[in-house]
Amino acid sequence: MRLHRNLVFAVIDSLRDIFNEDVYADKAVEQALKRDKRWGARDRKFVAETIYDIVRWKRLYAEIANVKAPYSRPDLWRLFAVWCVLKGIQLPDWNQIEPTPSRRIKGKFDELLKIRKFRESIPDWIDEVGVQELGEEVWTKEIAALNKQAEVILRTNTLNTTKERLQKMLATEGIETEFIKGYDDALKLVERANVFKTEAFKKGFFEVQDASSQLVAAYLDVEPGMKVVDTCAGAGGKTLHIASLLKNKGQIIAMDIYESKLKKLKVRARRNGVHNIDTRVIDSTKVIKKLQGKADRVLIDAPCSGLGVIRRNPDSKWKLEPEFLDRIKETQQEVLQQYSKMVKPGGKMVYATCSVLPSENQQQVEFFLASDAGKDFSFVKDEKVLSHKSGYDGFYMALLERK
Repeated sequence: MRLHRNLVFAVIDSLRDIFNEDVYADKAVEQALKRDKRWGARDRKFVAETIYDIVRWKRLYAEIANVKAPYSRPDLWRLFAVWCVLKGIQLPDWNQIEPTPSRRIKGKFDELLKIRKFRESIPDWIDEVGVQELGEEVWTKEIAALNKQAEVILRTNTLNTTKERLQKMLATEGIETEFIKGYDDALKLVERANVFKTEAFKKGFFEVQDASSQLVAAYLDVEPGMKVVDTCAGAGGKTLHIASLLKNKGQIIAMDIYESKLKKLKVRARRNGVHNIDTRVIDSTKVIKKLQGKADRVLIDAPCSGLGVIRRNPDSKWKLEPEFLDRIKETQQEVLQQYSKMVKPGGKMVYATCSVLPSENQQQVEFFLASDAGKDFSFVKDEKVLSHKSGYDGFYMALLERK
C-alpha cells in the first residue's frame, strides 16, 4: 500500500482533535471526510478506518511508541508509524516520520500482548471493573469481542417493504447483504458501504441498527393500537422499530431531555412513513405526571456507560471516567423510579441498557423491585446479551409487569 500525504495528514489532524481536544471520533471522521471532494471510496475508507483503528488501540500503540497524552504532533506521527509497522505498511521517506525501529516495535508488541490492559488497549480502571463484575474469564472474552470492528447491520422497515425485497433492491445498487438467524428484520452487509446514499434508504426502507439493539423493541411485546411511551428516545432508532411493530396503529410518545435529538427523530419518522409518534421534551416533572398510569408499554432505554457498544464508539474508552459510572447508576435508578409511574395496571415496562455490567443492569432492576415504587411490579424475564457470545453489541433488557 502506498501512503498519500493528504490522506495521512487528515488522519493526524483528526487524532489530534480526538485525543487532545475531546472531539468525538465520529464527528472528527465526518469532518475529515469533507476535506477533499476528489477523494474516492478507497481514500475515504483509508481515512475513516485508520482513525478508528488508532483510536481503538491508542493505549497499546502509545506504550510501544513511548508517548504520553496530551500528544504533540511528533507523538501523533509516532503512533501512526507504529500502526504502519504492525500493519506491514512500508513507511514513506517523509520528514515527519523519524527513523523507526521496526524490530523493536514488533518485539514490544509481542511482549505487551501478554498483558490484557495493553493487549485490549483499555484504561486500568475499566479492566478492574470488568473483572470485578464479570469475572476474569468472561471479561477476558468480552473485552476482546468489544474491540472487534462492528459490522454494519440494517433493520428492515416492515411498514414499507420486506426483508427479501430490501435485499434484492440493495443488490441492484451493488450492496450485498445476508440474513442473520434469530433476527427477524435484520440484514448484515457483506462488505462495508455507504448505505445512506442508496435509493432504498431515501425511500425509508431501512435504518442502520445493530442486531442486539433490534431485540429491545420486540422485548416490549407491543400490539397494534397500544399506547407506548419511549422515555429516552434520543434520535429514535428503537422508537421507529416500535412504530413498525405497531403497524402505524396506536400511539407512541417519544420523550427525551434533548430537543435536538427529537427533531432528528421527526425527520427520520417522515422518511420511514411513520405518523403515530408524538414527541415531548422532558423539561419538567409535569410531562411524566400527565401520563401517570396511562401507558400500555413503557420503554426505558436508560443512559449508561455504553461499555457494550465500544466496538462502534472506541473513543468512549478514553472519555469514560469512574465518577461518571457512579453518577450514571444514580440516574438509572431515578429514571426507573420516575418513569415507571406511567405504566398502567396490567401494563409492561422494559428497562434496557447498552452496558455489560451487572451493576447497571440486573442490580438496578433488583434495587427497583425492592423499592416502594417497584412493589407494584413483578419481574417477567431478562436477557443479557454479551458480545463474545452474540457477535454483536453488548446489551441488557428486563421485562417487568405492573400488577
